[in-house]
Amino acid sequence: GNCFPCPPEGCPMMGHYADRFPDKLKRENQKYFLNTAADEPFAAWRQKIFIKLSGVKKTRGDINLVFYDTEGHTKEYEIANGDLSQDEIYTKYLDVEINPKNMTKIEFLWNKAIFSLLWARLGAEIVNIVHGVDG
Repeated sequence: GNCFPCPPEGCPMMGHYADRFPDKLKRENQKYFLNTAADEPFAAWRQKIFIKLSGVKKTRGDINLVFYDTEGHTKEYEIANGDLSQDEIYTKYLDVEINPKNMTKIEFLWNKAIFSLLWARLGAEIVNIVHGVDG
């Protein structure tokens, strides 16, 4: 996450598109990053997620985000689990397998633990997603 987000000229790319970054190629000890997914076409896009909760002070459970694209694909990612509090901001880097250009919506899900108080309620006050690369 230290190199996130990419600079205005973009993150250095390897392989076919390396020629788009001539200044980066002149450096010695240049770092390159390659995010891959488990399934074809193996592309992944780095996202930085910030979530601030609202509601009760504290409960146990987990927070997930579901990403949807224009072709009907979905992918769910866990953001946090365990003790959840409205006083915390949850931050996580994800390598998402849904292209941000094709994203239609992102769904916020949270599940409380079975033994949590039945009246416990939490929601998202803020969900902020920062894309690593515009492309």
